[in-house]
Amino acid sequence: MPLVALPELILAAQSGQVVSFPTDTLPALAVHPSQASRLFDLKQRSLEKPLILMGARVDDFKPYWRCDRSIQAQWKAVMAEHWPGALTLVLPVHPHLSAGLNPQNPETLGFRIPNCSIALDVLQATHPLATTSANRSGEPPLESMEAIVTHFPEVYALADGSYSPPGSGVASTVAQWTEAGWLILRQGTCRLSQIGYSKAER
Repeated sequence: MPLVALPELILAAQSGQVVSFPTDTLPALAVHPSQASRLFDLKQRSLEKPLILMGARVDDFKPYWRCDRSIQAQWKAVMAEHWPGALTLVLPVHPHLSAGLNPQNPETLGFRIPNCSIALDVLQATHPLATTSANRSGEPPLESMEAIVTHFPEVYALADGSYSPPGSGVASTVAQWTEAGWLILRQGTCRLSQIGYSKAER
């Protein structure tokens, strides 16, 4: 599949095709959540490694969340501080909505709003997409659209290379909500610095 312009990429995503576009970290492979199995197949990815739901608006994520409003208020405080940005939050969710994205543990799911205008343009038009880095499992992430279409010729990848700023090349920080607070599963460039956050790493 050749590189495509933004309108064609959006149409492809809306029709359930796998697409690729830049983000503020690494380029994403993305597809409608109902077609999430295509990403696992394309990447030869273990079902034990969940996908991330990426969106343009916090409100788009609310139907997935499974927690009372007082806890959600704590989540939203972090979102207000760090989104859009390089932070993925792993939150408790309704299993019937997330089973395709996290088959081994459908009671949790990662969410992110990227700080990248092109990515937000796509996500505003498509609504949230299941996403992952652009590489086959176990291989380094691909960092250019040209490399992505070479390795994944069936993917619709964005031709417009004028996006700014470029991605950092560093994967997002991943923080999971627990009863004790936030547990850092992967440390990227974003740091949760407020008092009371759990910073235990593994």
